[in-house]
Amino acid sequence: MKKILLFLFGLSLMAIDPVQAQNRTVTGKVTAAEDGAPLPGVNVVVKGTSAGTVTDAEGNYRLDVPTGQNTLLFSFIGMGSQEVEIGNRAVVDAQMSADMQQLGEVVVVGYGTQLKQDLTGNIASVSGAEIHGLPVNSFESALQGRTSGVFIEKASGKLGEGIKVRVRGASSISAGNQPLYVVDGIPITSDNQGITNNQPTNPLADLNFNDIEAIEILKDASAAAIYGSRASNGVVIITTKRGSSGKTNIDVNYRFGKSSPTNKVGFLNAAEYRELYTEATLRLLGIDPITATDQDKQDAQQFLEDELVDGFASDKVTDTNWEDLAFNDNAGYQQLDLTASGGNDKTKFYTGLSYSDQTGILINNEFKRLSGRLNLDQRVTDRLNFSMGLNLIRTRLDRVSNDNAFSTPLQMVALAPVQKAYLENGEPNPNTIYYNGLIQKKYAWDITVVHRALGTFNVNYELVPGLAFRSELGLDLLDQQEDNYYGRLTQDGAPGGLGTSRSTGVLNYTWNNFLTLDKKFGDKHNINAVAGMSFQQSDSENTSVQAKDFPSDDLSTIASAASPVNIFSNQTSFAFTSYFARANLKFFDKYLVGLSGRIDGSSKFGQENRYGFFPSASVGWIISEESFLDESSVLSFLKFRASYGLTGNAPLANNAHLGTWTGANYTTTSGLTIATLPSPDLKWENTAQTNLGIDFGLFNDRLTGQVDYYVKNTTDLLLSRPLPAISGYTSIFENVGEMENKGFEVVLNSQNLIGAIRWNTSFNIAFNKNKITRLNSDADIIAGSGVNRARLGEPIGVFITRRYAGVDPANGDALYDDGEGGTTNDYNDAPDLVVGNPNPDFYGGLNNNLSYKGFDLGVFFQFVSGNEIYNTAGEYQSNNASGFVDNQTKDQMRRWRKPGDITDVPRAELVGSIGTESSSRYLSDGSYVRLKTVTLGYNLPRAIIDRLKLRSTRIFISGQNLWTLTDYKGWDPEVSYNPGGQTTTNDNLIQGNDFYTAPQDKTFVVGINVGL
Repeated sequence: MKKILLFLFGLSLMAIDPVQAQNRTVTGKVTAAEDGAPLPGVNVVVKGTSAGTVTDAEGNYRLDVPTGQNTLLFSFIGMGSQEVEIGNRAVVDAQMSADMQQLGEVVVVGYGTQLKQDLTGNIASVSGAEIHGLPVNSFESALQGRTSGVFIEKASGKLGEGIKVRVRGASSISAGNQPLYVVDGIPITSDNQGITNNQPTNPLADLNFNDIEAIEILKDASAAAIYGSRASNGVVIITTKRGSSGKTNIDVNYRFGKSSPTNKVGFLNAAEYRELYTEATLRLLGIDPITATDQDKQDAQQFLEDELVDGFASDKVTDTNWEDLAFNDNAGYQQLDLTASGGNDKTKFYTGLSYSDQTGILINNEFKRLSGRLNLDQRVTDRLNFSMGLNLIRTRLDRVSNDNAFSTPLQMVALAPVQKAYLENGEPNPNTIYYNGLIQKKYAWDITVVHRALGTFNVNYELVPGLAFRSELGLDLLDQQEDNYYGRLTQDGAPGGLGTSRSTGVLNYTWNNFLTLDKKFGDKHNINAVAGMSFQQSDSENTSVQAKDFPSDDLSTIASAASPVNIFSNQTSFAFTSYFARANLKFFDKYLVGLSGRIDGSSKFGQENRYGFFPSASVGWIISEESFLDESSVLSFLKFRASYGLTGNAPLANNAHLGTWTGANYTTTSGLTIATLPSPDLKWENTAQTNLGIDFGLFNDRLTGQVDYYVKNTTDLLLSRPLPAISGYTSIFENVGEMENKGFEVVLNSQNLIGAIRWNTSFNIAFNKNKITRLNSDADIIAGSGVNRARLGEPIGVFITRRYAGVDPANGDALYDDGEGGTTNDYNDAPDLVVGNPNPDFYGGLNNNLSYKGFDLGVFFQFVSGNEIYNTAGEYQSNNASGFVDNQTKDQMRRWRKPGDITDVPRAELVGSIGTESSSRYLSDGSYVRLKTVTLGYNLPRAIIDRLKLRSTRIFISGQNLWTLTDYKGWDPEVSYNPGGQTTTNDNLIQGNDFYTAPQDKTFVVGINVGL
């Protein structure tokens, strides 16, 4: 694979004819028009080429201009761009005025592009430069807090796991809630392909986001309806980098760093553990701990050692910190990117190689990615253009066990600190109260390797001026191999070893054909229209084999096993055939109208409901173009937007309308068994969305922003209706149910300081309220352990359980709300109540960028507020020594001890189950403010750069997840573990759960970017 990627990189360089013509040198100085201060960091580019540089700390630049070129482009954030003719001059100075007007920016929309000022829909944009170099392995993580109305949450601090993305709230209970991902015009595979007994994996982590030029997120129906049946959850459009004509630019970027947990909870040390459990055992034996004698305590300790905890009474030296042992002291990150781009008037290219290696904060967790990309654009004639893109990827993920497995690293915190981690011979201690995860570390492995090819080939032909035909062919080929082995000393592998080999292949291909019309009528009217068709098919197959009894742990391939345990295979596919159209009209440069529609046909539905129609309409009024605002010195831009449209959602299951059978066997006889009941009337979920928005610019666009209000109503929810098992079926899918999301979004951007010292700020905040307005019965839909549910009139995934009411001061009993204004100490007498909501009230981000001369500083905060988290593990790790003998969090030392004590921790009584049942006792506020990223960089002065014969050099230090302000009692408030199994309903309903779930990593990075 490495040889192939190196060959492609070299080939792309050789394909470009070097420019041999004589260049001339131009120098100059760039200053601010307001005060004459020098402007460092201004981009100076030769128009029509990629030849360029940036000004140094004194605003000076030096640039080689190719023969035949005569125009320089000066651009800088917060300043109006300028074009300056060179003529015969050797010195070209420029003055730049404050002007943050970026409304002429082109943004990518479905099957085309639009000027930002002409948008009537809501699209959030993030440039690749904003997220370049962040020490994360997936671009969704880099987007956290940067896009209003897009809530992004990592499930845990484990590497390579799936990431939850919700665009304006969840729209479905049993269908998917993740957005559609489109790369260079082609939908790609983004769903989990991993084994189902662990957390979902993330196919999007295969993408090297440093190859990304821009990301657009289509949020409202006006923007997204052209993607029709898969747009209810929003659409994420990713555009990768491409070359431009001019001198070949080579860039080398390297960064490395060190990682650690953002937080450690802290558990009892040996003395505290011995004190708490001695007290709990005394009560079990009927002895009052307050009046117990020393002999009583010794007897209780001996009882514990004899029955439950080896070494409790006899080993007074050992004091093991199991939490520290679960984390990796050598966690870190490194990445190397090598890119080249350039070309001439006919051929342009971008090519890149990237290697990243991230060692997780948990033991045995690592993610590596090798990626190669080649993008080529070829102008054959003035009317015919070809382009292609090829991305070859290999990733390797060393996984750890699921959070609910004793073998997962953080479950080691349950082990007693009075027990040794290792025996005298260096082997992990097998005699701990639960399985010692250090045995897993030494004698087991779980590796997932993905080979992936993403390819596109496009043809664009201009039929007549303003009318072009485009054909796009895309391929996404994913091959995933999962192999794990549990040695004979492990819990799962004893006595002879257990191995699994699982292979998954997905072939996803798309063909788009469409016409684009871009025509201007007179001086002030314009039409941009698109019409075409799309076909997509995805074929997947999966095979897994599990076997046991291996001759040696050194011979761990399946072929070495003596006994097969399980053999499984599966093949499935789906297809979409679609027809779409869009028209954007502009009258008098100020009145905007947008219309779009898509007809989708899907193999996931029966003949009667196979096709769905998804239209949208929108209008806009650029009020600042009206004559009565011509003289305004405050208002520089103002636009009203309004839109309404319909988008859809389909079940994740293929052929969901069909009654299906599956192969089965009984002893040596094979046969068929019923799998699903037919549902021929099944149809799309439909989401109708209304959006009202304002875009504005003040003080010559020193302050810009937008405000949006939306209402999303989803009908025909896909729900599973339970059936009597006597019928031979347990459930059937139906279109019954409705859900509502509504909210506000605010985005503000300001240029606070310009000139020698520059400071700009961006702020976004989003409010969303979710409510289930109809279900197929009055009963709750219960997920997992039952704490998260779908209940009529409540938000999706709401927490429903007993409400904890504290501790009875008289006897130390746990108290619960009895539902009638009082309390009870009988858990069974307390009703289930709505006790919390895992969905945040609001979330957003605050970003500040400052620069002075060659220095730049970026400080980014992310925040989430109003959500709760249920710590299921609290029932074991914070149970006042009343469940079993798990080690406890330190707050359990404030337990009730004698009558009159006022506390929220019940009395310690071994195996008493006092207050340990599911209740709001284990519910915490999940709000947090996080210092997400801080980056300090320095661009070397032009004099040094020229002496080194380089184009640019920047060195930087950066920190990720540096500080978190939260009241959450667990490791990290950014958590979403699914304890109910990987079904779509569970994935949607089970939110805000923590079960020995790893915190996010805190990472410090040092890097250098060199332009050649």
